[in-house]
Amino acid sequence: MKGLAEAEIRSLPATIDLVTAGRVFGVGRTKAYQLARTGDFPCRVLRVGRNYRVATADLITALGLNQGLNSDLKPGSVRGRECACVDRSGPGGQPAPQENV
Repeated sequence: MKGLAEAEIRSLPATIDLVTAGRVFGVGRTKAYQLARTGDFPCRVLRVGRNYRVATADLITALGLNQGLNSDLKPGSVRGRECACVDRSGPGGQPAPQENV
């Protein structure tokens, strides 16, 4: 069983199957399912119908790979740019006062 390198882990989709998540932790299919059933998998496991899924963000956190990433970002920003999806209007639809950073 081949593990995954950090770059491969970071390029995974938003959620992955339990077998792939198990590979990251160095456990095989049977052990991964056993740990998920008993609640002992090293990170949060989501049950979607009959399937198990693991959020890649939870996996990265469990591995400690997220330390120092995006620590300079404010909520509502994407890589230092303001996100258009965040409502920044104040009362009555007027622009909210800008905060000094």
